[in-house]
Amino acid sequence: MASQTALLILIAILSAVMLWLWRHWRRAARADFIRRYAFPAGLFEKLQKRRPQLARKDCELTARALRQFFLAYLHGGRNFVSMPSQLADDLWHEFILYTRHYEQFCRQAFGGFLHHTPAVVLSRNRQTNAGLRRVWWQCCREENINPRKPSRLPLLFALDSKLQIADGFSYVVDCRGQIARAGDDGRSGTPYCGADFADSSFDGDTDGFGDDSGSGDSGGDGDSGGCGGGCGGGGD
Repeated sequence: MASQTALLILIAILSAVMLWLWRHWRRAARADFIRRYAFPAGLFEKLQKRRPQLARKDCELTARALRQFFLAYLHGGRNFVSMPSQLADDLWHEFILYTRHYEQFCRQAFGGFLHHTPAVVLSRNRQTNAGLRRVWWQCCREENINPRKPSRLPLLFALDSKLQIADGFSYVVDCRGQIARAGDDGRSGTPYCGADFADSSFDGDTDGFGDDSGSGDSGGDGDSGGCGGGCGGGGD
């Protein structure tokens, strides 16, 4: 009886290990797919019609930033995410209009559909903040930046300022706790602070900061049936 119990425990342990390894492999495979994915032909031209000032290299940089957002969603366990860049949001929106390509991309990258959410900045909205903090943490990790004491901004958070997007969102590494107060749309021209993502005094919590405990690799390639990152229109 004791030997049978020990065998069952061993089988359970081995099953748990195999499941962990499979999930780890699956997430790595999905991340590799996101990094290598070739966006549909003509997508950059669509972005340039919306943003005529962009050169081809600017579009390619924007695509890198959008990949970073997709990776943040994947590595954040497919939990709620918020988009911090207006320009990356523009490219994401144009990508979604290639409906068949986008649906196939989501299925292979996430196992389900990632709905669109409008670009936002750190505000008094706790759900939005959780999504932004999750993206901040994962983007910092992608670029080997300490998310609590950043030495620089990850690309996704630096993009709008770098390419001088007039209606974009501006972040700086650390502005000594001074946060923009012009409202939740973030287009006041006052920069938002990367360091504030680790500051619980801003809105009382740091929900979602570094959270990767979701179900990003627990399902197959079918639609997960959940809300994904976009339910509720970006945290409204």
